[in-house]
Amino acid sequence: MSAFKDIREYVAIPRLASLRLSPDGSRLIAVVQSLNPDTKSYGTALWEIPADGDRPHRLTRSAKGEASAAFTDAGDVLFTSRRPDPTVKDSSDELPALWQLPGHGGEARQIADRPGGIGAFRTAGETVVFSSDVLGDEESTEEERRKARKDAGISAILHEGYPVRYWDHDLGPARTRLFAGRLGEDRLDDVRELTPDAGNALHESSFDLSPDGSTVVTTWREFLPRGENRSDLVVIDVATGERRVLVAEVGWDYFAPVISPDGTKVAAIRERDTSIEISARMELWIGDLATGEGRSHASDLFPHDLEWAPDSSAVYIAADLQGRRPIFRVPVGSDTAERITEDGAFLHLNASADGSALYALRSGYDMPATPVRVDPATGQVTELGSPAPKLELPGTLTEISATADDGQEIRGWLVLPEGASADNPAPFLLWIHGGPLGSWNDWSWRWNPWIMASQGYAVLLPDPCMSTGYGQHHIDRGWADWGPRTLADLDAIVDVALARDDIDNERIAAMGGSFGGYMANWVAGHTDRYKAIVTHASLWNLDQFAGTTDASMYWQREFGTPGSELYEKLSPHHALDKIVTPMLVIHGDKDYRVPIGEGLRLWWDLQRTGVESKFLYFPDENHWILKPGNVVAWYETVGAFLAHHVLGQEWKRPESVA
Repeated sequence: MSAFKDIREYVAIPRLASLRLSPDGSRLIAVVQSLNPDTKSYGTALWEIPADGDRPHRLTRSAKGEASAAFTDAGDVLFTSRRPDPTVKDSSDELPALWQLPGHGGEARQIADRPGGIGAFRTAGETVVFSSDVLGDEESTEEERRKARKDAGISAILHEGYPVRYWDHDLGPARTRLFAGRLGEDRLDDVRELTPDAGNALHESSFDLSPDGSTVVTTWREFLPRGENRSDLVVIDVATGERRVLVAEVGWDYFAPVISPDGTKVAAIRERDTSIEISARMELWIGDLATGEGRSHASDLFPHDLEWAPDSSAVYIAADLQGRRPIFRVPVGSDTAERITEDGAFLHLNASADGSALYALRSGYDMPATPVRVDPATGQVTELGSPAPKLELPGTLTEISATADDGQEIRGWLVLPEGASADNPAPFLLWIHGGPLGSWNDWSWRWNPWIMASQGYAVLLPDPCMSTGYGQHHIDRGWADWGPRTLADLDAIVDVALARDDIDNERIAAMGGSFGGYMANWVAGHTDRYKAIVTHASLWNLDQFAGTTDASMYWQREFGTPGSELYEKLSPHHALDKIVTPMLVIHGDKDYRVPIGEGLRLWWDLQRTGVESKFLYFPDENHWILKPGNVVAWYETVGAFLAHHVLGQEWKRPESVA
């Protein structure tokens, strides 16, 4: 299937979002996202994928969609949905509730709801633990409090601590709590609150439930002076609500805890605090559930996903490596990691109970996420049936590398369009990834190079300094030297790409989003080699940005207090007078990570200094562009801008933004 020529066909391609294995290992449940009939939004549904490779089939259909699927021990499927409850007159369908789909077939039924909706959940045995946002301190008055606030027209939130928002949503006045209940005949029975005194400690929490349903391990945010905070791990007894600290360490945050199958250990990801002198680092941590004593494992890998081996002797992790995300096996107590898979980027790891197989979603720049079975002993990967179609790519994918001025190898992916040759060299696009900690190793629906390849462009996806998967040294190289060091790395690998006879070294452009947008702005002020630059959700004035982002404490650690030397050295706006390259500025108003003020200030600075520029503004989007129609507008506007400045075509305003 080829759908890269027509953006409207492209946004309609179904895509897999998650994967869970049943307790008996016979079937998997995937959440699949697809275009709704109105073509204005995406919906989700649950699909069953037989583990033996038989054809998948759809399990759920509702206008509101389904998410967060998990199996009970008995094989039923629990999921959250905003669909109305057909058993309740005038049922509200505005908030997600918890639903149960019998494993033997039949209709799903709602088993739990809350005035603040139901968020993440875990189940083991007859126990279900879930999160919900609570307004006020007494459940009996929560609905009245919400109604009174709405009827009074009050939207104000009084904050007494930091932070106040996250990514694309405001925090408060409700606060996240954990609840526990027991699976019953029709509803969740004996529902009770586990964390009535949590305050804001469960903000953006992640948690797991022990296999016997008796114990929860959750992240617990400790708020510190001067707007700082730390994420610890705590243990909660489900029966009593008793809580104890499992691990709290100055200078480290812990998150994504997973309890071992034997219930004695906890694996988690820990991340160290940064400073001007200390770079970012993420590690696998394994500790004893009873004592909290533990240590890091395989410390040079940046783990993304954790799954215990069924005998609790090791943890499987998916971690970046050389433009891929292989699966590794890390034995408990060992400093080594055994690589299991070769090519591909793996996520959503599921180990079978007998230890004979791992199930996961595998993707890469040559394929979107596809369900696979992996043999842990041999690394053999077998594709399973997928609810999503196979795609025909309009070109080829290859790897290139270069040697930077300090001797470091810089590698990347190069997407070449069909027909590129010495007689027909392709125009060139440099795409700079975000982060800055990250890697071009996974299929992306939002930044998809094959759309540009279908328009004839060669697209370079490089991993310069601070990219993950190349060891700690590669991150250290660029720390506190964002713009200069990264640009030198980019220049080195761009020079190698442009030396190819199948690439046109004159018709070239650069693009980037988030940190990649920061670098696009930096490139604009420090070289005129590109014909056009596209900058999305970009950092422009670092001093301004550091105090308005949703995580100002991070930048205070990394760059120092506003006005310090690094803000002066590394802020792209100081090179405004050097910018001569036409620029397309793109920003969403709901972006709290890189607030809209960055895009507005950049746009005004370009306008007032006479730089040829355009501003693509999304009033209802955040750091990412998510709505199908807006995705079409994004790609069409980027394509038209590049066609004008790189290909020399007459400017034509795209129909989607006409």
